[in-house]
Amino acid sequence: MSIKNTDKLIDFMKLGTITIPKYIFLNYNKLNLTAEEFIVLIYLLNNNGVIIFNPKVIAQELNLDVKKILELINSLSNKQLLSIELMKNKLGITEEYISCDLFYKKLSLFMMEELNNDVKVNTNLFELFENEFGRTLSPMEYEIIGGWNKEGFSDELIIEALKEATFNGVSNLRYIDKILFEWKKKGYKTVLDVKKNNIKRNKKEEKIEIFDYDWLNGDDK
Repeated sequence: MSIKNTDKLIDFMKLGTITIPKYIFLNYNKLNLTAEEFIVLIYLLNNNGVIIFNPKVIAQELNLDVKKILELINSLSNKQLLSIELMKNKLGITEEYISCDLFYKKLSLFMMEELNNDVKVNTNLFELFENEFGRTLSPMEYEIIGGWNKEGFSDELIIEALKEATFNGVSNLRYIDKILFEWKKKGYKTVLDVKKNNIKRNKKEEKIEIFDYDWLNGDDK
């Protein structure tokens, strides 16, 4: 073997390996991916899910033409598995980056469905929280919301607790968790129970008329 060929072999071995988490491998078909889309997605995930958007480099490393890479990335974006975001590099220069956060979000939903086989969690509930919070929920937050269903809280009661938290200007699950378990202690099982209590509370808080009393002369005005 020539020295030139040996150098090529060494370069090849230095490329490292591509890893595919088993859970992704077993569930990628749920994402309705083509084989080429799956390859591009795994390539991006092996770059920590965030990579500078450089189609030429990606095409070269995956041995595909640039046009094909652009088509695949556009398709993955349309399937809401990745997004193109503007970020500043170490030099403070703004560049386009590919983010796979949307993929992780969908994967989290699949995992939550499996973890909650005994209790059906309405995925619209997660979307409602994300709309109210103005951000994507973390896997831990998905688990907390699913846990409320396991504890026996209905979707309607959870949504009511979310409304109360939003009304009070608080947008975190710990606060909502306290609301729900306070209601549980009081025996509230439905939204109607909560509203009945609010009516009673509002009546108690009504202003009581105070006489304008002249304490100096001892006379009512």
